Amino acid sequence: MDKFLIVGLGNPGDSYQETRHNIGFKVLDFLAEQLNVSFLDEKYGLVASGKYKGRTIYLLKPTTFMNLSGKAVAYHLINKKIQMSNFLVVADDLHLSFGMLKARRKGSDGGHNGHKDIIDKLQTNQYPRLKFGIGNSFPTGQQSNYVLSQWSKDEEEQINDLINKSSSEILTFCMMGIESMMKELNSHKKN
Repeated sequence: MDKFLIVGLGNPGDSYQETRHNIGFKVLDFLAEQLNVSFLDEKYGLVASGKYKGRTIYLLKPTTFMNLSGKAVAYHLINKKIQMSNFLVVADDLHLSFGMLKARRKGSDGGHNGHKDIIDKLQTNQYPRLKFGIGNSFPTGQQSNYVLSQWSKDEEEQINDLINKSSSEILTFCMMGIESMMKELNSHKKN
């Protein structure tokens, strides 16, 4: 049976819950509702597991803080015996305008501390990812404040549709792989 590990990046704690940097957590929360599963406290993260059309899907929200995400990812990849091709990371992306969703089969960390630590711990950047565009409308030197701030009113009005779309793309990934997900997402300018 095919097993998948979907990792949503974010920071633990209520104060971070509604921030741009925590969109990975929000997408996984929505997907857990869709699959009718709950998160349980496991080593280095909150984990939910469910079935979808014959696939076993593990959802992981690391509790290690963003810049230590790799520790949780490496542990659960090994512990759950997941192949790299069946592993997907969902994270915010400053290099994409708000509302853009992109799929990649590999890539650099792009200045994202979560990806940086995952690449460091796994010793590879060859893993699939879903990038959630958060835009970059912040003054020079204010990147940290921006990613840790809450969505604007305009963004809030669109966020649920984007989370829903992200969730259905993750299921596409689990059923048909990264290539299908890339074909669906990357051919559109704006989703």
